[in-house]
Amino acid sequence: MSSGIQVRFDAIREIDFSAISGSYASVGTATTETGRLIGFNNSMDEDLYISFDGTTDNLRIQKNSFKLYDLTTNRWRDDGLFLSIGTQISVKEVSSSPSSGSFWIEMFYTS
Repeated sequence: MSSGIQVRFDAIREIDFSAISGSYASVGTATTETGRLIGFNNSMDEDLYISFDGTTDNLRIQKNSFKLYDLTTNRWRDDGLFLSIGTQISVKEVSSSPSSGSFWIEMFYTS
């Protein structure tokens, strides 16, 4: 028996190392769906801070690494615990500007 919920793949949001500085830079556009699973990938040669409001250091991601968050583990209904529609994710350098690589976000949602 199926619940009728289908996984959808959101467009990748990406930013190149040359756009990273000590100020937050937006990574692509704001979300247009409620994210259930989100992956942050950092192929840069420096650590980055991630912000969900453009001012607060919410997460830190190590250089050449990734983080994956399942925001709705063991939940099949659409009753909360999602990344909100309209969330603009931003990144900035931790201590020095990267000289190579990129940062990208992969997100899954349901319909």
